[in-house]
Amino acid sequence: MSEKERQSGEVERPAEPVLPTVNPAAEKSEPPKAGLHPAFYIATWISLSSSVIIFNKWILDTAKFHYPIVLTTWHLAFATLMTQILARFTTVLDSRKKVPMTGRIYLRAIVPIGLMFSLSLICGNLTYLYLSVSFIQMLKATTPVAVLIASWIFGVAPPSLKTLGNVSFIVVGVIIASYGEIQFNMTGFLYQVGGIVFEATRLVMVQRLLSSAEFKMDPLVSLYYFAPACAIMNGLVAMIFEVPKMTLKDIENVGYFILLVNAMIAFLLNVSVVFLIGKTSSLVMTLSGVLKDILLVGASMLIFRDPVSGLQAFGYSIALGGLVYYKLGADKLREHMGQAQRAWADYGVRHPAIRKVLVFGLVLVTIFLLLGGISSSGYVPAEYSASNLAKGASDRFAQGWGGKTNGS
Repeated sequence: MSEKERQSGEVERPAEPVLPTVNPAAEKSEPPKAGLHPAFYIATWISLSSSVIIFNKWILDTAKFHYPIVLTTWHLAFATLMTQILARFTTVLDSRKKVPMTGRIYLRAIVPIGLMFSLSLICGNLTYLYLSVSFIQMLKATTPVAVLIASWIFGVAPPSLKTLGNVSFIVVGVIIASYGEIQFNMTGFLYQVGGIVFEATRLVMVQRLLSSAEFKMDPLVSLYYFAPACAIMNGLVAMIFEVPKMTLKDIENVGYFILLVNAMIAFLLNVSVVFLIGKTSSLVMTLSGVLKDILLVGASMLIFRDPVSGLQAFGYSIALGGLVYYKLGADKLREHMGQAQRAWADYGVRHPAIRKVLVFGLVLVTIFLLLGGISSSGYVPAEYSASNLAKGASDRFAQGWGGKTNGS
């Protein structure tokens, strides 16, 4: 080879053509598989969560299966069976092996949390016997407030007047919604308050447990540990208060298959939470929860004809706004609202016709729900219509005024 060839870097080429060479590492690598869009996980979680609530309401109220503790025990027993099967025959629960669970830790940490979990489920299901689904969802908006106060009591977080002021909008909104509730029932209200308190206590206890890195558990692994203890505790309570009054006919009236599907949906809800947390962010979880509550209130108005007054809708709107503000904060809220406005404007430029249809549909749905909630011929029974309520109030006022006049 000459000096010129060496300087140019050229080498002798073979006479026969060869295939182009490739990087061996690139040969082994495969293109990443396209996963499901996060919207799929959000829609699945919202659908399952709403289905469980509506399904439980239908079984306990419409189907006259007035045994909420038995129903809760059945859900937990089914969850225990399914998590044991998944642990033995799949890899879904393999992360449980990283948790240093012992009998002593189980009794001191898991059982107390399980007790709070059981009480919250029992109170929550008892509420369906007395209150409408829409009003229950409105009351549940105060859960973050209860969690905040419980975290102060347990010393998990320092008290803050600023934070208390941020959540005050939620409390004010729920108070207005409660005042506007047409079918208010004190027993159901107290059961729901109890359920919220027990749930808040459970969440704070879980937060303390998970503060140690070695006890990190996803919701499905938590269910694997909590479900057996909760099923036993609920079963004992059910054996004392409900099983003696229950007959085989009560179960047959609902249907064995219906109860099986109900338990399956409740279990799938826990599975969907695991995927939702893994595929989205806390922001998406918060906004998805607000959207779910709004859709659930609308669905309860359509399915169960739950009456929702204008005052109640106004109060609930304040509570939801306060919830979003508390979860995100003012700075994050402004940031995300700006991003949403830019995305909406860009979408309008690319798809102007579709955007107009969406706006028109949203306006129609809003008007439909508002008018349906306050109309006497729609979702509010006749005895709760505005005209009848006003007439009753005027009659009582006239009787009271007449009584005072006669007695004076």
